[in-house]
Amino acid sequence: MRDLVLQASIGAYAHEHALPQPVRINIDLGVEDDGAGPMSRAPVGKDELSRVVDYGRIAAGVRTIVGQGHVRLVETLAERIAEAAFADPRVRQVRVRVEKLAALADAASVGVEIERRRPAR
Repeated sequence: MRDLVLQASIGAYAHEHALPQPVRINIDLGVEDDGAGPMSRAPVGKDELSRVVDYGRIAAGVRTIVGQGHVRLVETLAERIAEAAFADPRVRQVRVRVEKLAALADAASVGVEIERRRPAR
């Protein structure tokens, strides 16, 4: 998911508690191979949403997390989003980038990128 921009109550400073500010969120998911990928010898799977991670559901989850109230750190928001992505058992790894777009007048954004892997079974 690229460049999802939401209004978030985020920031450690007192002036950031008063009004929401724009954040940009990017998410990359590494998913379990279902045996129907391009390197697989298995036939292509059914053309059905049920066999893939639903990016609409991921986006809805991000909106819910952002709407849950004030978060002090972009790192905390990124961790919460990564944790939510693992709710789908097919997700093996997740990379989340969260950027505050109005934090510094002379910078396009400030933020963090994290990458997490599901522990081996």
